[in-house]
Amino acid sequence: MTEGIPITRHPAPPEQVERIRAAVREAEQLNDSRLARPEDAEGLYALFSEPKVNAPIYSLPRPLTVETVRLFIEDHQAQQARGEGLLFVRDTGGGQIMGYSDIQVWPEWAAGEIGGGLHPSLHSKGTGTKGAAQTFTWMFEALHLDLICETASLENVITQRMLDGMGFRRMGQVTSRRTDGTTRESLVWEMTRQEWTASR
Repeated sequence: MTEGIPITRHPAPPEQVERIRAAVREAEQLNDSRLARPEDAEGLYALFSEPKVNAPIYSLPRPLTVETVRLFIEDHQAQQARGEGLLFVRDTGGGQIMGYSDIQVWPEWAAGEIGGGLHPSLHSKGTGTKGAAQTFTWMFEALHLDLICETASLENVITQRMLDGMGFRRMGQVTSRRTDGTTRESLVWEMTRQEWTASR
């Protein structure tokens, strides 16, 4: 978890809060990805075990085992039931998962954050940037959010360049806490719905 985000906090009207929660609960598909299921634990564990996937991401389960990944999936199912989070996987069939998207939603501020990763075979092909842009649009439109807040480690230059290039505003630095209690410093970016629409 990362405390202190989003940086910008404008309380959403009660009707918008409920609209966001309902949209999260009803979500089933994100572009070419579907909701994660407990039986995806082995395939997702294999993806998470890739060093190029797990190194820059603080929110993955630790220690990393098939069982902790299964619990990670089940926790996201509970988050969806509350209207506060979603976990999608890109399933190519045969049990291999080529990517995932982890969406955190703060309905009370009409804000959200997405984390995720792709299999190393898909890196450096523009897939990540294109997918991120589609996902940001989906979060604003389908989930009715007004703000997207993103974080990246100080060493994650690829994500930093992507967010800067998309026009996200740098908002400072916060401390992110991993599931095992260790911490890392994270840079923070934000983008409003109006800014995103204008930039497209």
